[in-house]
Amino acid sequence: EVALRLSRPRLRASRRLRAQPSAGSSPPGPLAQQHLRHVEKDVLIPKIIREKARERCSEQVEDFTRCCKDSGILMVLKCRKENSALKDCLTAYYNDPAFYEECKLEYLKGTEEFRKTGVPTKKRLQKLPTNM
Repeated sequence: EVALRLSRPRLRASRRLRAQPSAGSSPPGPLAQQHLRHVEKDVLIPKIIREKARERCSEQVEDFTRCCKDSGILMVLKCRKENSALKDCLTAYYNDPAFYEECKLEYLKGTEEFRKTGVPTKKRLQKLPTNM
């Protein structure tokens, strides 16, 4: 029982030492990291892909939206052409490995900037009030 109590503080200290970077070296930036967490690969980066693809397919999005507003309840039947054009445009971006890498780099740059400043991307992108 006494030996168990003595071993616990050493364990905690070794964990703390392992988690902290050494004084002489700086922690590697996220752009240098090759390993991404599951949530980054499957949720956060695809979210950026969807947003950017929607921007790049804005013409098809506008056509489909206009058709849906004009058609009302019958939009399922009347807007097939616009829907398939939008789907084709978005799918092309979703399946493009170069576009994935572009969005991945954007995500990594955003996380690196957050680590430096401590300000989330959303707040950084918001405009400051003019009456300050």
